[in-house]
This record gives sequence, structure tokens and C-alpha cells, in this order.
Amino acid sequence: MFQQNFKAMNTLLVCPECKNTVDLSKYPNITPGMVVECNHCGMTLLVKEIAPDGNVKTEIVDEGK
Repeated sequence: MFQQNFKAMNTLLVCPECKNTVDLSKYPNITPGMVVECNHCGMTLLVKEIAPDGNVKTEIVDEGK
């Protein structure tokens, strides 16, 4: 399984719902399979993949606030 500490690279997650950048500081060891929440709209997102360039690919797990 691909694991990488996001502080070691510029990890970027854009919420697929609201299109804002998600603050990943609450998730210092983000890995595929983790669930994160968009700090803007509250959407729950499942991390599917972390690309070598740092882009995080997700899928929506649950509606937000």
C-alpha cells in the first residue's frame, strides 16, 4: 500500500463538491482508505489515491452539513 506523510510533500486535496482546498493539517499521516472531512462544506471524503505529484483523489462517502 502506498503511504506517505503529507508534510513531506505538497499534498493537495480539492473537495469535489465545493471545489475548495481541504485543510489536511488534521491528517498528518494521510493514506489511501482514510476518511477526511471538507472543512468548508462538511462533505465526508474517502481517500482513494495519493498521486506522486501530491494530488489526493477522493470519492464522496457522505453528504456534508
